[in-house]
Amino acid sequence: MTFPLLTLSPQQPFWKFRTHRVIANTTESTRNLCKSTLYLFLALATPFIAYRCFNSSTMFWSSSSSSSQPATKIDAESLRRQRINSSKLYQPDASSKVPVIYSSYYDISFLGIEKLHPFDSSKWGRICRFLMSEGYLEKNSIVDPLEASTEDLLVVHTEAYLNSLKNSVNVARITEVPPVAMLPNWLVQMKVLYPFRRQVGGTVLAAKLAKDQGWAINVGGGFHHCSGDRGGGFCAYADISLCIHFAFVRLNISRVMIIDLDAHQGNGHERDFGNDERVYILDMYNPGIYPFDMTARNYINQKVEVMTGTTTDEYLKQLDKALAVAGSNFAPELIVYNAGTDILDGDPLGGLKVSPDGVIQRDEKVFRFARERNIPIVMVTSGGYMKTSARVIANSIINLSKKGLIETNVHSGRKIMI
Repeated sequence: MTFPLLTLSPQQPFWKFRTHRVIANTTESTRNLCKSTLYLFLALATPFIAYRCFNSSTMFWSSSSSSSQPATKIDAESLRRQRINSSKLYQPDASSKVPVIYSSYYDISFLGIEKLHPFDSSKWGRICRFLMSEGYLEKNSIVDPLEASTEDLLVVHTEAYLNSLKNSVNVARITEVPPVAMLPNWLVQMKVLYPFRRQVGGTVLAAKLAKDQGWAINVGGGFHHCSGDRGGGFCAYADISLCIHFAFVRLNISRVMIIDLDAHQGNGHERDFGNDERVYILDMYNPGIYPFDMTARNYINQKVEVMTGTTTDEYLKQLDKALAVAGSNFAPELIVYNAGTDILDGDPLGGLKVSPDGVIQRDEKVFRFARERNIPIVMVTSGGYMKTSARVIANSIINLSKKGLIETNVHSGRKIMI
């Protein structure tokens, strides 16, 4: 394991160097402990899951071989467009609603197993409850998305990858929750993957609502570690990539900017759009933590590395500079903003030291960047591994409302601010 080099200035005492080193060790050891547990669990459980793995493998190879027959080959781009145009994910009527997308199916809860991962898998519902309890959101004004179907997912994902999710062992590896490997796959599909597919539907729909109303927030989504042929880091489906491909075809959009401000590198969408000039990627991340994907880093158009221990003031200064550069380099027709809150001070995986108010300022800066340029913006909430994340996200949305950066006019003529 390597750590970013730290240079001591004459004004920087030695104890600060030691603090940065301890934070980096603690941050990465949390994820490594989870992975080590998974590997040990799988080794002990092998006799129980071997038969299931064999059946899944048989189904996978038979499906792969049948789908690779030359006689059934169709131009990949034509097939993608066909799938997008026949999709129902843009169907939910949001004409009289606020462009905030959420379903009660987003939240993951099953016998406490979800608590074995540091991610707060109930944060999405808690965000909405905070907003409703304080009078900033009404339940009947929330947009309820559809589940992404297999045909929808095939717009980006390979058939082989989707088939691999029919094996609970693979899902356990992706979600980093070892006991998932022992569950029958039908239960994993229902309790784990279905909520993810519903959130994918929300991210895809958000682009349409953003183009119609100027902005949209999917209270879930932001699975930026997943690409078309692989998942990881609690990300099973590539919702950001799907959102963008749908926008290309259905919204006649040709230039998209991804602003990824999660503490972790967004290696999934970077792999998917590595050589696509229609997509500009600004990724501001901590290079000393997962996923250490050096190949994907080569695909980032604008890379801003913030080291372990970076504080609020320094983080916001770097963000201001990054947004200025991005605005001069690329003129997007849509912005997809991955607004992870794992940059918060105290987050067990992010390693940064940004305050709750710093997160609120960060989100305001990005929305103001979009508003000043009249660019529709989609926000997804992505990572965040503390219970306080939900409260911070809700407060940030309230701040965006108070600053006039998000609003919508409904047909009744009544202006609703969320």
